[in-house]
Amino acid sequence: MPVYTYRCSSCGSQFEQHQSFDDAPLKTCPKCKKKALKKVITPSKVIFKGSGFYATDHKSPSGETSAKKSEKKETEKEAKPASTESKPTASDSSE
Repeated sequence: MPVYTYRCSSCGSQFEQHQSFDDAPLKTCPKCKKKALKKVITPSKVIFKGSGFYATDHKSPSGETSAKKSEKKETEKEAKPASTESKPTASDSSE
């Protein structure tokens, strides 16, 4: 069930109420008993998770996206050349 926020324009009190979509909006303030309640429109939070969203939607705290991190790892691997010298094995030294 959604939670609606109400504010009384008479006494200024504000509260939240769990209501069904089919319920009629409240009109009487529970504190001052006057018919001066109005629904307060509050923005909802939307969080996009998973792949397929733009990297600029939610940046990591360090400012690096996962794509940048993977690119960084790739360049580090390329920067370290593989050793071309053959190391002697145990069978080579016994001859």
